[in-house]
Amino acid sequence: MSTVLGMVIATQPIGEYDRRIVLLTKEKGKLTAFAKGARRQNSSLLAASNAFAFGTFYLYEGRNSYTVRQAEIQNYFSEFRTDLEGAWYGMYFLEIADYFTRENNDEREMLKLLYQTMRALLSPHLDNKLVRYIFEWKAMVINGEYPDVFQCSVCQKAAKSAFFDSSRFVIICDECLGGHRQYQELSQSTLYTLQYIAGTPVERLYTFQVTEQVLLQMKKIIEFCKNKVIDREFKTEEFLKNL
Repeated sequence: MSTVLGMVIATQPIGEYDRRIVLLTKEKGKLTAFAKGARRQNSSLLAASNAFAFGTFYLYEGRNSYTVRQAEIQNYFSEFRTDLEGAWYGMYFLEIADYFTRENNDEREMLKLLYQTMRALLSPHLDNKLVRYIFEWKAMVINGEYPDVFQCSVCQKAAKSAFFDSSRFVIICDECLGGHRQYQELSQSTLYTLQYIAGTPVERLYTFQVTEQVLLQMKKIIEFCKNKVIDREFKTEEFLKNL
């Protein structure tokens, strides 16, 4: 018997009563497990095998797969049942986490990011778009696929103001750029925000607001970076476009 702390990031009906779930766990990274009888109305695994369920799962490890024996759920994020917009954003974050994570890999940071992001979606004080851009940027940082926003790629000095060179996926300071202005300029506030997200522990990420101008700059830069490192569009993105 294996005990793992994790979140259900994907679920699929199997046969008449079973479910196949994908768990992102602290101990074993991403894994697939079967919840037998989970679709029966009286099953103790009925709610525990739904997307977003976060808690402790007790697994039987077979030769080729895991089977969920029991679960103690700490948070079902049931608020998403009445918050349609939050639910779509949440499903989108689950898809990204599923894309980036691997089995038998250390995915503790991604799990923490996912859990804290779901909590942030439920906060009335945070714009869901800001939550999205923070999550996308930090997910790329955790995965090691993002441009270095802390120093100029030319002179290697700490960046205080910069331009984004999309062709080389780097930033260039104002001094090294010279008279060439074909690159995307980043305001100091936008640059600081990207640096803060990249360098701050997950637990302290969702503690700030930004201006509309910074939000728009973040959107442009992060969308470009995401499209460069992710080779497909997620199903939920189309719904987010229409919100």
